[in-house]
Amino acid sequence: MTVSEIPTLNAALNATATVLITAGFIFIKQRKIELHRACMLTAGVVSALFLAGYVTHKVLMRGVHTPFGGEGAALRALYYTMLISHIVLAIAIAWLVPRTFLFAIKGNYEMHQRWARFTFPIWYYVSVTGVLVYFFLYQWWPAAQ
Repeated sequence: MTVSEIPTLNAALNATATVLITAGFIFIKQRKIELHRACMLTAGVVSALFLAGYVTHKVLMRGVHTPFGGEGAALRALYYTMLISHIVLAIAIAWLVPRTFLFAIKGNYEMHQRWARFTFPIWYYVSVTGVLVYFFLYQWWPAAQ
């Protein structure tokens, strides 16, 4: 695998996490607790693998920022609004997801459910926008090289 292939792998990991989070949400609404648990724990592992890949890519690229090639004020505003909200919420998710998991692991399902009510939509947003950032940067509007 080359350094240039890591973003594609990371987008695939984010997309996989999104599917797993969606399935986990559906399963808990159906009261299928074991399937919910399996999906959410797997989503956590997939998200952790994404984070390892993201950090690895940044280290190998020596922190060089990938420029956005889209033109026009509206498109750039949309992209940077999405990117900034994605980054800020991703930082929060790095703490919220393990904390929410910990309540479930300890059997404190009441607290787990309370935390999951706001952790879930944030984690979902971060996963979806992670895939969108990839498409904005590498597929739809790559910067001229």
